[in-house]
Amino acid sequence: MTLDANSTVPLNGTQLREEWLQEAVDRLRMECPAKGIMLPVKICVAPGWPQNAGGGKGRSRVLGQCWAKRASKNESSEIFISPMLDDAFEVTEVLCHELIHAALDCEDGHGPRFRKLAVAIGLEGPMRSTHAGPELRECLNVLCAELGPYPHARLDPTQGLKKQSTRLIKVVCNRAPNECFAFWTTRKHLDLGTPTCWCGSTMSEVTRR
Repeated sequence: MTLDANSTVPLNGTQLREEWLQEAVDRLRMECPAKGIMLPVKICVAPGWPQNAGGGKGRSRVLGQCWAKRASKNESSEIFISPMLDDAFEVTEVLCHELIHAALDCEDGHGPRFRKLAVAIGLEGPMRSTHAGPELRECLNVLCAELGPYPHARLDPTQGLKKQSTRLIKVVCNRAPNECFAFWTTRKHLDLGTPTCWCGSTMSEVTRR
């Protein structure tokens, strides 16, 4: 794959993230027909956490996601690039992967049809986590030089998680600790006095080992 450096005017560095990404899609779109890849007319791309990747462990490994046209009210293919990425090359590399999903309207997963188009565009490696091969890498380096730096600052999800500062203590009924009532509370509340169970019996905290 090759990009004509004179085919479009390079961006001036003042664009928004979405504009940068959309321009990348438009330039890659021109190269796809020669590879047997037909992209949908409407493709919207933006930074955003992929579904089921907005919390918990492992979300950093989900770098992109494409939604089928049927999921969009205006029937456009919707692509989201993880806001953890701020390197232009990595972003376009992930974008190429998601464009293959868009070409297939998110059908076939990472099966044979996906592999055929992914290899055609120049992606290599396991289909669930592809990377650019030599030819595509050269192409994307040219593209990134034309587009300029990706106008986005990396978002670190670990900094947005509030750490639990209070350790909860389990309190159980003394009459039947395994069958009656139990709950979790804080040391601050236990210091005010030991509660009474609904059955009338006293309650005690469970010592952690």
